[in-house]
Amino acid sequence: MSDLGLTHIALTVSNIDRSIAFYAKYAQMQVVHYRVDPHSHRDVAWISDLTRPFVIVLIKVPSVDNQLLPISHLGVACETRETVDQLCEQAKSEGVLIAGPNDSGQPVGYWAFLRDPDGHTLELSYGQEVSFTVENSTAKPSSIPLSHK
Repeated sequence: MSDLGLTHIALTVSNIDRSIAFYAKYAQMQVVHYRVDPHSHRDVAWISDLTRPFVIVLIKVPSVDNQLLPISHLGVACETRETVDQLCEQAKSEGVLIAGPNDSGQPVGYWAFLRDPDGHTLELSYGQEVSFTVENSTAKPSSIPLSHK
């Protein structure tokens, strides 16, 4: 099966091991591919939560100049609201909690922003309706205003 659709996002990181540990802890992601690029000589790690064919590509650079900052962020759905709370407590104790947890109702749900080791923003959430919204949009395309199609 060939890859189709959105497959990855690439983030520059200054310490690849520290970033791998952060995303393992807060997003349950693991390394699925690691190499030193033969042309740039940069460490590159692909990390995934193994729920779909999508990876975050971490690319080691000397300095990260362009972070994903709120409102630009990576979003990860958690299994329960309590999981969001537990991870937020850990993040707060480590000084990486930016905002939350907040309950914004449907379809946004319960969410919080965390700062990764290079200043990129990770959103943890519970109760967002992404899957439901996507399924509904393909079933009822006429419900989307023409300016948003």
